[in-house]
Amino acid sequence: SSQQALEQARAVTEELEDLKAAAKGLEEENGELRRQARQLVRGPASSLPQNQQLLAECHGLREQIQVLAAEMADLEVRGGSCAAWPMPSASL
Repeated sequence: SSQQALEQARAVTEELEDLKAAAKGLEEENGELRRQARQLVRGPASSLPQNQQLLAECHGLREQIQVLAAEMADLEVRGGSCAAWPMPSASL
């Protein structure tokens, strides 16, 4: 039914917004970790294990961002097919 389609479109839209927020948070965290890693690279050689840990965290975040980007693209494709659905009126 059209009501079910509207509810599905709303759910997909909400999920897309949640994924966008999560991706933004991960990108910010990744940026901070990169900044810390750059500072540590310039620091003493004794910080090498910490550098490696930060680089590993950056790599993990990069992978999470890629997964979220793929999920967002999928949702946008699915949401795009919902774009032709009529939007509910304010009276609903």
